[in-house]
Amino acid sequence: MRIAILSRNPKLVSTQRLREAGRQRGHDMIVVDYLRCYMDITSHRPQVVYSGEGVQVDAVIPRIGASHTFYGTAVVRQFEMMGVFVANESQAISRSRDKLRSMQLLSRDGIGLPVTGCAHSTKDIEGLINLAGGAPLVVKLLEGTQGVGVILAETKKAAQAVIEAFRGLNANILVQEFIKEAGGSDIRCFVVGGRVIASMKRQGPQGEFRSNLHRGGTAEKIKLTPEERSTAVRAAKTMGLNIAGVDVLRSNHGPVVMEVNSSPGLEGIEAATNVDVAGKIIEFIEKNAKAGKQPDKGRG
Repeated sequence: MRIAILSRNPKLVSTQRLREAGRQRGHDMIVVDYLRCYMDITSHRPQVVYSGEGVQVDAVIPRIGASHTFYGTAVVRQFEMMGVFVANESQAISRSRDKLRSMQLLSRDGIGLPVTGCAHSTKDIEGLINLAGGAPLVVKLLEGTQGVGVILAETKKAAQAVIEAFRGLNANILVQEFIKEAGGSDIRCFVVGGRVIASMKRQGPQGEFRSNLHRGGTAEKIKLTPEERSTAVRAAKTMGLNIAGVDVLRSNHGPVVMEVNSSPGLEGIEAATNVDVAGKIIEFIEKNAKAGKQPDKGRG
């Protein structure tokens, strides 16, 4: 098969691993910078054009950056219009990128979440803080990624100041209960095709409650409980994602989902678990692209 990886940078480890895994299995792998594509939106013969030529492929692996979601998902959608198999469909990527929408959908489907509140006005900050169980609590920018725009407010006054500052910048925010018992760690569950194929525990550095590897966290292989495994699979299904990184905290009231990532990195999870995650993704594409299946679109 001819498979396109939609990625802005061919030198990124995740992009390189996917290309290597595909080539090892005999596929023609190309990397396409989706921001350099343009789309011929025609009723009978839609096209994606890159470097002056129409992109002709059997399948697409989207690796869309959070800051380019709008145009990136438009390119993915164009491939869908062309009848090309996409590993994660455009609507599912958009759904997972909207933190508020994704939390609402996960809640509707009965998936464990931290107590979460959202508000536009600063007129009743105290009520919002109390909704999340009071201080300490976590304040999050809806548009933040990799731990950026996530602040632990240890007192009510600190929470009020952070919320007022964010709203003063017209930023959209969430407030969530602080899961103290997690001890600055979380679990990344890598879901492919409705199965958790690898999982790792990420631990934040001393004094840091965020466990992102980009922020200096460490990772190790971990064995999931059946409830954690089920939670991760259900969360990915709710988003409509066949390839997803589901971030879970171990709380006193069971596993709670913090985020569902549509373009999870491969470097950390492969190093921590020794699982050939890239190869599993290519296997999934082989089985589903040949069958002409499209990913589960989720609901909402």
